[in-house]
Order: sequence, then C-alpha cells, then structure tokens
Amino acid sequence: MLGFLKGDPRKKLQKEYEDKLEKALHAQRNGDLRSHGTFMEEAERIYAKIKAHEENR
Repeated sequence: MLGFLKGDPRKKLQKEYEDKLEKALHAQRNGDLRSHGTFMEEAERIYAKIKAHEENR
C-alpha cells in the first residue's frame, strides 16, 4: 500500500556496484592485483543481482 515510501533496491545496488568498480580501479593503479580481482568479483555479483532485478520487473 505504501510502496512508494520504500527505496528503490536497484539504486542501492547500482551505488554498491559503482563503489566496487572504483575501489577495483584504485587497487589496480596501486599495483594490488589481488584486491583488484576481489573487488571485480564482488562487482560482478552485484551486477548479476541488478540484471536479475530488472528481468523480474
């Protein structure tokens, strides 16, 4: 009934995705490839959630 008061979960996921990509970029620039890989894996998982959310609409 008051669904308009809930936040958009896609926006939250998009923000998390962009943050992980930014962290991965900084890790790569600093030569920390292990952290870069970890951040990229996390970003890919978040991206999959975003795509699944879009398909369920």
